[in-house]
Amino acid sequence: MSIFNAMNTSSSALIAQRLRMDVASSNIANANSTRATLTENGEWEPYRRKMVVFQSEQQSFKSHLNHASLSSSNTNEGVKASQIVEDDAPFKLVFNPTHPDANEQGYVKVPNVDPLQEMVDMMSATRSYEANVTSLNASKSMLMKALEIGR
Repeated sequence: MSIFNAMNTSSSALIAQRLRMDVASSNIANANSTRATLTENGEWEPYRRKMVVFQSEQQSFKSHLNHASLSSSNTNEGVKASQIVEDDAPFKLVFNPTHPDANEQGYVKVPNVDPLQEMVDMMSATRSYEANVTSLNASKSMLMKALEIGR
């Protein structure tokens, strides 16, 4: 077991939470984008909400047990973003007949982004980021105290 395992785990979580904040801010920035992608039939489609999928860097219990039994200092513990997926929720229809993207009935397809939900996701990611910074600082402090013992 390496003395840096706790720091490596916290740093992987910091990277993952930063990506989560970036995706949430991108969703908020595009909450009103009615022309984000061009479909195969030549029509514009609104922006579709994106979400980050996390997974453990350690794939199985067996591999974790093997690393622990070998006292390997190269264990891959922590979290990583495995992919960014689009939300399949339907687009909202808003009645606005003067909008350039309105259909024949006067409805406009707007993105499936809820700014309130995105703000909650961003606050949650921020709190997780802060907790991991605190953990990283605690690990650093313990390592510094351990080094002081040797003086």
